[in-house]
Amino acid sequence: MAELAAAELALRSLRTAAAQAALGRAEEAASRAGVPALLAEVAEARTALDRPAARRLQAGDEKPLRLDEVEALLASGALVVDACRRGLRAHDKWLPLARRPILFALARALAEAWPGDLDRHVLIERAFRTRHPDETHRARLRVEIGRLRALAAPLASIDATAQGFALTPSGQRDVVVLVPPIDGEQASLLALLADGAAWSTSALALALDASQRTVQRALVELEEASRVRSIGRARAQRWLAPPLAGFTTILLLPASLPLE
Repeated sequence: MAELAAAELALRSLRTAAAQAALGRAEEAASRAGVPALLAEVAEARTALDRPAARRLQAGDEKPLRLDEVEALLASGALVVDACRRGLRAHDKWLPLARRPILFALARALAEAWPGDLDRHVLIERAFRTRHPDETHRARLRVEIGRLRALAAPLASIDATAQGFALTPSGQRDVVVLVPPIDGEQASLLALLADGAAWSTSALALALDASQRTVQRALVELEEASRVRSIGRARAQRWLAPPLAGFTTILLLPASLPLE
């Protein structure tokens, strides 16, 4: 059990070689103990290394990545716009934008358009979720682009073009967008619920560092889509979801990728 815990910690910090070693020791200990349930748990933990953990978007192409491939990508020196952890990464430099959703939306949109530029109307639609921009939206876009330009200066520059804006990484790096293995803003919520346990709204909000109102709104949307279900009422209400099959949820779980 200690080695399984060590493997989990290694996986959540994207140290896949250390995770493999810990799982090897766990399998050896489980074999000596002769406990089938422990052997099955080790085998299940190993599958996390073989399943897709994220998707790479680059120049219009999409490719699923395993955890070791994500680890290699983050170490490659490319400018990675990480939609799993909501931030920008280039080698050992990390710019968290989880608490700046508009700035992250702009960064992701610009990264997806790289090496080209992106029209101002498209940026407004992506960041402010409106298809009918007016002068106030255009003024706000200029302000938010200025904020993003200042924050991202160590990693990239953001230049105005005739049509909109373009992202230019420092040091002639490539630009890659790393997105969760499943679409939707509720991916982390589904990953937590996929453990089979019954969660309260307050516990989910605490784990996700979000407000209970935000979590409740997301749960209602997921329930309408038949992806989660609730039991109990009022303070006793709990939420459940079926396991997520076909990929690992490591990068969807909160605080799974420390980058300090």
